[in-house]
Amino acid sequence: MNGGESEYRIARFRERLAREDVAELGVRVEVRGASILLTGTLPSADRRDEILRLAGTELAGIPVHADLLVARTDPPDRPEELS
Repeated sequence: MNGGESEYRIARFRERLAREDVAELGVRVEVRGASILLTGTLPSADRRDEILRLAGTELAGIPVHADLLVARTDPPDRPEELS
């Protein structure tokens, strides 16, 4: 990664994640050598896709690895059994 330019682009990406149009504070952005690792839990697959699209735009040319989970928000299909 080109030091100064990459740091600027990563900071800009973090800023865009925090802004109102995305407002996704649950995503961590970590520099791992020459690549970026995105981790976190998101409310939907659509939101995950949006974050990955944004990363592709903001961090083009920097390898991005993602470990983004989608929280299950469906109601349970059966009652919980307590013992």
